[in-house]
Amino acid sequence: MSSKLIAPSVLAADFANLQRDIEMVNQSEADWFHIDIMDGVFVPNISFGMPVLQAIAKHAKKTIDVHLMIVDPDRYIKTFAELGSNILTVHYEACTHLHRTLQAIKAENMKAGVALNPHTNINVLEDIINDIDLVCLMSVNPGFGGQSFIENTYSKVQQLKALITRKGASTLIEIDGGVTNKNAKALTQAGADVLVAGSYVFKSNNQPETIKDLKAIANS
Repeated sequence: MSSKLIAPSVLAADFANLQRDIEMVNQSEADWFHIDIMDGVFVPNISFGMPVLQAIAKHAKKTIDVHLMIVDPDRYIKTFAELGSNILTVHYEACTHLHRTLQAIKAENMKAGVALNPHTNINVLEDIINDIDLVCLMSVNPGFGGQSFIENTYSKVQQLKALITRKGASTLIEIDGGVTNKNAKALTQAGADVLVAGSYVFKSNNQPETIKDLKAIANS
């Protein structure tokens, strides 16, 4: 069984000391950098844009997992590839032609992810799961960090895992929002492969230790 991955969410980092926080993740047991791009339209918040992603990519030595919470993501697929994204995740709710969007992401040599809001049923992925490298289940309402975890997520993970197994897909399941040492084990037991942790990591007193512990719990 493959190891469960930890992806610290840079949205929770200290922007005044961004390079320091990037180096911390590089040297920690974390596996990916999770980077949220928000446009203030699809979600009620604005996060960083291209220059900040470029700065992160310059220093990051691990997989760059970019989560687009924006309308009309197709406009920027090429740009995000050029900025160094390894995985590009778009929201199901923001894509009119999801299949075409996924093909465009793969054409730029990135892995293609699809994110689902808490209210979106995983059945919508039934016909396209084999084209998806990663499904990001939002376990909080997207837009702001530090929210509490939505309990319905566990059953969604189980349903999604069943769909992936049934279709013989190799899609990874990522959980984004409210992940802590309290729910990490239950999430990986339900079938999650990647845990995104923001505030829990960056607001802790010993960040590398917090990452190490979370990874140990997820893989226990």
